[in-house]
Amino acid sequence: MPLIDISIAKGRDSRQLRDLIAGVHRVAEETTGAAAENITVIVREVEKDLWSRTNTTIGEREATK
Repeated sequence: MPLIDISIAKGRDSRQLRDLIAGVHRVAEETTGAAAENITVIVREVEKDLWSRTNTTIGEREATK
């Protein structure tokens, strides 16, 4: 019973998120042999100012472009 938890920065539209869920779900079915009804996909959207790598947030990186 796969539980797939995805964290992604906010900024995608609902179609992009739906496509992500569908693609991950499909690959989980194909690679694990799990029944579709037993696969759970959770997408957590994180504000860009709350996501940091190398001590710089995504928001800060985007502001300097």
